[in-house]
Amino acid sequence: VQLQASGGGSVQAGGSLRLSCAASRRTFSNYGMGWFRQAPGQGREFVAAINWSGGNTYYSDSVKGRFTISRENAKNTGYLQMNSLEPEDTAVYYCAAGWGNGNRPGDYDYWGQGTQVTVSS
Repeated sequence: VQLQASGGGSVQAGGSLRLSCAASRRTFSNYGMGWFRQAPGQGREFVAAINWSGGNTYYSDSVKGRFTISRENAKNTGYLQMNSLEPEDTAVYYCAAGWGNGNRPGDYDYWGQGTQVTVSS
């Protein structure tokens, strides 16, 4: 499965962005999906995850209540709606898919190329 993340950009604090993750195969619907982010000089940080059906979602404490993960299996696409963005959210955001839907990078087998999100104060 190939994943392509898009939707990043530059916004001011308090603004919103919606990231998309398009998968190349219909088997995407079999996989859990996650979003991670990586700021300069830091490791890859878990943001959110969703199971294969979309019935279960998980968030890091830092984004809970501000970000929403979702998916449309009919379109082989996942999303991350980001509201009330803060400068601390600035990072490259990666989507991932795999048989699990955990909070560790090793839980996922397939990765997108990343999309930059920059939040200015």
